[in-house]
Amino acid sequence: MANKGTILVLSCHTDSLFWFRIDMMKHFISKGYNVVAVGDEDEKSWVSRFADFGIKYRQLQVERTGTNPIKDIKLIGEIKKIILEENPSKIFCYQAKTVIYGTIAAHSAGIDEVYPLVAGLGSAFRGDGVKTSVLRFILTAEYKIALKHAKAVMFQNPDDMGVFVERKIVKPSKCEIINGSGVDISRFTPTPLPDDFAFLMISRLIGDKGVREYLNAARIIKQKYPSVRCMLVGPFDTNPSAISEEELDAYIDDGSVEYFGKQNDVVPYINQCSVFVLPSYHEGTPKTVLEAMASGRAVITTDAPGCRETVTNDENGILVPVKDVDALVFAMEAMIKSPEKCKEMGIKGRKLTEEKYDVNLINREICRIMNIE
Repeated sequence: MANKGTILVLSCHTDSLFWFRIDMMKHFISKGYNVVAVGDEDEKSWVSRFADFGIKYRQLQVERTGTNPIKDIKLIGEIKKIILEENPSKIFCYQAKTVIYGTIAAHSAGIDEVYPLVAGLGSAFRGDGVKTSVLRFILTAEYKIALKHAKAVMFQNPDDMGVFVERKIVKPSKCEIINGSGVDISRFTPTPLPDDFAFLMISRLIGDKGVREYLNAARIIKQKYPSVRCMLVGPFDTNPSAISEEELDAYIDDGSVEYFGKQNDVVPYINQCSVFVLPSYHEGTPKTVLEAMASGRAVITTDAPGCRETVTNDENGILVPVKDVDALVFAMEAMIKSPEKCKEMGIKGRKLTEEKYDVNLINREICRIMNIE
């Protein structure tokens, strides 16, 4: 197959690039493109891991949660330098900083085919308070400047797209909705539910993911049902709403949760659970939920943007209000009392991933949007 050029995949989180985008990048390669992945972590640790899939990796000096405008201006120059050196014909970018500054840098470098993915709006667009309002004003202005240069803009749910259209950040004609990042349904497959009932949450340990709600609900459940397991998997984070080690230790020490830290392979943990829980405040489309569904697990998540798209209430799971510990406890208790219902929900969830969230379906849709044949 003749080489069709290079696609640059730009992110400010290397872990996310590797675990959430590797299937997409492999798909680009199968279509005849070279792929260069750009993330925030050290090249020595990642070059060989990406090379195993035929992907070149480069490091970008970027702080995901930093707010220093001088560093952000420098970031545009650094991205432009990489673009000029790699000479891509197309750029796929996601996460706020790399969407904004990557699209601006690409335009400056003369690249027309830039395809940003807005994979969930953070607390800046959903939160309250003066500081949040100021940040939202700045981000809105930056997104407007950047996205006018995008060829098309992808969203993972209609709520997020609606916010951007309503605020006139992007024209409706440029908008495309895709069903999340997809899930590898050949890797995540149904397994028998465990003998002992168990809940699992997989997430970065930040407030916006609903970790505190899960911890508090787990404490209540454990007091009432001592034999029920409440598991937690995920890394600590630098986000302003991050859970500290000391905060988490209180729940570990009293037996409310079993914490397993960051795990590169979550399959063994999903296989140990009866029900997956994600009480997030907002998402694009949560990949961990899709992985749990593909594994035949019922899901408890929130009636929030991105989350509500994955669950039909009382069909493949239960939707609860955001930040409502009592409702979360009620849903968890309902699952404990109805193990057969959990099994039925898991079967329906698996079917939904096969029909709607198979990563191959998602990658074909992304290729259509990016004019990749």
